[in-house]
Order: sequence, then structure tokens, then C-alpha cells
Amino acid sequence: MIIRQLMRGPVLFFIFIVLSILSLFIGVSQLGLSDIFHLSAEQRNILFSSRIPRTVSIIISGSSLALAGLIMQQMMQNKFVSPTTAGTMEWAKLGILIALVFFPHAHILIKLLFAMLLSIAGTFFFMKLIQIIRFKDVIFVPLLGIMIGGIISSLTTFIALRTNAVQSIGNWLNGNFAIITSGRYEILYLSIPLLIVTYTFANYFTIAGMGKDFSHNLGVNYERIMMFGLTITATMTALVVVTVGALPFLGLIVPNIVSIYRGDHLKHALPHTVLLGAIFVLFSDILGRLIVYPYEINIGLTLGVFGTFIFLAMLLKGSRNYES
Repeated sequence: MIIRQLMRGPVLFFIFIVLSILSLFIGVSQLGLSDIFHLSAEQRNILFSSRIPRTVSIIISGSSLALAGLIMQQMMQNKFVSPTTAGTMEWAKLGILIALVFFPHAHILIKLLFAMLLSIAGTFFFMKLIQIIRFKDVIFVPLLGIMIGGIISSLTTFIALRTNAVQSIGNWLNGNFAIITSGRYEILYLSIPLLIVTYTFANYFTIAGMGKDFSHNLGVNYERIMMFGLTITATMTALVVVTVGALPFLGLIVPNIVSIYRGDHLKHALPHTVLLGAIFVLFSDILGRLIVYPYEINIGLTLGVFGTFIFLAMLLKGSRNYES
């Protein structure tokens, strides 16, 4: 009952506002809410160069990955699929490494281009492999994706070792918002048009999620919508990985929580998924700043711990509920 009350739109929005404000004023440098009307030059620099960019990047990253997971689960008809369990993030890391090796001094847009291309290719490879193998048990699908992701991650590490790029690629292996400052997060704003496009085509994604025959009966080009939807998810994932690094399990657990209380209609679930994704990352990041204050735990670690326990709970409970 309590969780159902929390999942209401106004309550989620209130929690989101409170956590956003806390994110702006929690940190090593002293900056209190009472100082907002008489900021010193140093405090103003901290607020506009570090705290605001960090909070904005948290909100966009959390919303983007949660939405990417929602689209993947809807279109692949599997509640255990996400950018983490489909290997999309690992493909993005490989793309970044290739860009670092061949274009070490190139602009971040070059890294984004390679990450996007590899993410899209890897996601479609995973989808085709699932269509060929045709698993009947929904749990085997994400396990296959995790296995492929592990292979790609090992390949990335091997190439990084051979090219002395381990330290360079390290920033993207685990999510870290501490490195976010003004001038290196703005690329995340590209996710906002993708969010609008997703909302516009939400009904088509919902229809595609009901299957190929059902889509054709309603006059929807199933193959084209699948390609379009998976391209959006891969692009969102690449944007987040290039900017802040990998944020594990976010696209898996948030859509499942929303689905329990809001149903599977993508357009109805989308606003709650976006809000809950941002809230989950905001909470995890604030917790990471406070546990070992004045030091900080990477967001990739806190999300990984939460996500692992929740994912295991879903697996243990999983196949009976999700196949019924």
C-alpha cells in the first residue's frame, strides 16, 4: 500500500524535487540552502560549474536509461531485458575504446559516434540471436545477453591492455558523476529530443510489443518500428556511457517497478519511468556522497549493489510470475 501511494505522479514529482535540491547542496565544499541569496564568488563557481551540471546529468542519465530499458522490455516482450542484460553498455565501451585507440585526441562526438554504432550493432545482434535460438524460458534471454556482454567486456579489457589504454578507458568502466563539470556534460541534452520522439511513437512501440502478426493486422510495420525503437535505446545508452560511464541495472529494475503499479502500456508508464529513473539515481548518488563523507563512492558501485539484489530477487521470483 505504501509503495502504491509513492508511485502516484504528484508524490514522485515531490520526491524528485526534494532529491534534486539535496543534490545541489550536498558535497565537500560548504554550500548551504541559506547561502543561495548571498553566494560568494567561490560558492557561485561551485554551484554553476559543478553542482548544477552534476544534478542535471544525474536526472538526464537516470531518465534516459530507465526509458531505454522500458522500450527494450516492451518491444522484446521480456521483463528481464535492459541495456545492462542485453550487453548494450559493453558494446558502447568497446566503441569508446576503438575511438580512443585510433583517434586519441578527437572530440567527444567521435567517441559518441563509435559508441552509438557499436551499441546499435550489438543490440541488433542480440535481438537476431534471440530470434534464431527462440528461448522459451524468459530468464535465459538476459542470461545470454549477460554472457555476450561478458565476452565483449573481456575483449575490451584485452585490447586496452595491448594498447596501453587501460587508464584511459577506466573512466567509462564505472559510472562516476564526480567528474561532471560545466563543458563536459552538455552532450546529454541530445537525450531530450529522443525522449520526445519516444513519447510520440509510444503507441507504435506498444503495438510492436504485442507481436509481428498483431502489428501487421493493425497496419504497423513491425520490422521498421523494432529497428527504430532499438536504435533509440542504443543511442540513449551510448550518450550516458560516453558522458558519465556505465550505470548498471537501472534500465532493468525501474521499468519493472513501474510495470507492477502502472501496467504495460508504454505511453502511460513513460512519465513514471522517467521520474523514477531520475529519483533512483539521485538517491544512489546522494547516498554515495554521504556514506564515507567527505570521500565519495562511485555511482556505478551503489547502483550495482542495489541492482544486483533486486535483479536476484526478480530471478528467484521471476519465471513463474512473468510467464503467467
